[in-house]
Amino acid sequence: MADYVPSGIPFYRSKEVIERAKGNNISTELFISHKQFDLIKQKFGSPRDGDILLTSVGTLGVPYVVRGDGDFYFKDGNLTWMRNFSKEISPQFLYYWLTSPQIQQKLDEVSIGSTQKALTISALKALQIPLPTRATQDGIVEILGAISDRITLLRETNATLEAIAQALFKSWFVDFDPVRAKLEGRAPEGMDEATAALFPDCLEESELGLVPKGWRVATLADTFDINPTRKLSKGAMASYLDMASLATSGHCVEAPIDREVGSGAKFQNGDTLLARITPCLENGKSAFVDFLAEGEIGWGSTEFLVLRPKAPLPQYLGYLLCRHPAFREYAIQSMSGTSGRQRIQNDVLGRYLLAVPDVEIAVVFADVIGPIQRSIAANHQSAQTLSTLRDTLLPRLISGQLRLPEAQSQLEDALS
Repeated sequence: MADYVPSGIPFYRSKEVIERAKGNNISTELFISHKQFDLIKQKFGSPRDGDILLTSVGTLGVPYVVRGDGDFYFKDGNLTWMRNFSKEISPQFLYYWLTSPQIQQKLDEVSIGSTQKALTISALKALQIPLPTRATQDGIVEILGAISDRITLLRETNATLEAIAQALFKSWFVDFDPVRAKLEGRAPEGMDEATAALFPDCLEESELGLVPKGWRVATLADTFDINPTRKLSKGAMASYLDMASLATSGHCVEAPIDREVGSGAKFQNGDTLLARITPCLENGKSAFVDFLAEGEIGWGSTEFLVLRPKAPLPQYLGYLLCRHPAFREYAIQSMSGTSGRQRIQNDVLGRYLLAVPDVEIAVVFADVIGPIQRSIAANHQSAQTLSTLRDTLLPRLISGQLRLPEAQSQLEDALS
């Protein structure tokens, strides 16, 4: 659609529907005018809560139940819109059926095209769905919904924890709030006396502007290892991440896969991965590595950079820096190349300036931020475990192999 406008009614493509289905915020907002939306709505209607949108071109078979989106429209050539359900079927039951691994495989089998696969309306209509009684459907939805609600809660908790970590990073190392408070004769907020005593009570001029007295200004290249050299035997099997595994929000990644080692970036626990290409960098793709076994080395796409703070800077500070808007903007400005395939230039990125604290402050920040990072990782693992349980229960419940009381018992064990 060529007639996007700066603001108006949100317009979803497959990309935005996938982000919504994952519970993420939309990274690239598109809008159509209110007038155009009214014309479309009068002719075709518009999505309402409870309707289902299914990605049907490119990335196939991702269903999204419309919930709390308000007015929006979508690219109907890439998405299939399901609505006006009969009383015999629960829309939420249909949603869970569409997400089951068996049906995802079936959707791939009935798709057409080779370069870009697509799902046709006729192929979708031909699919047969086992339909328990409405009461049984509602019971299945209740059990699977309880798992989904817990997963959502874990993700929301992680978003809150990361916001706390980002706020602490900005307060200590960007805005220098503890120093400014002492400069004004106030006690720094949310900080014990011992920690507050580590901060100076004045600022001094530097090439970065005003920074805490006694802190040094250094380049990223001086304070971080950028793409550190790691050895992995070519042809051996090791944990692998592609660009799709990096999230646009949150430091966690989907489970890596074991893959034969080829050319690409090498990483270890404590590293931060940052997308180095357009549009992935603009979309916020980055991650913190905390999922490998001790001493293990993973590898991945050449399309991301590996950053690791040098001691005494805490490892998680690297991730928080990469999520900081000013740093991301600098990274974007450092890109060069063709308009469709620009990359971060390592030497330019390495000249980014930051204020480096005393060792004592770096150590205390690590003590404060470490438990937050570990809680995020633990919550992510719990969410993955619950997702696996949901995927295991789903086909057995739909087929009748597992009765509702048994599934309820497994759910209670998992949530206890």
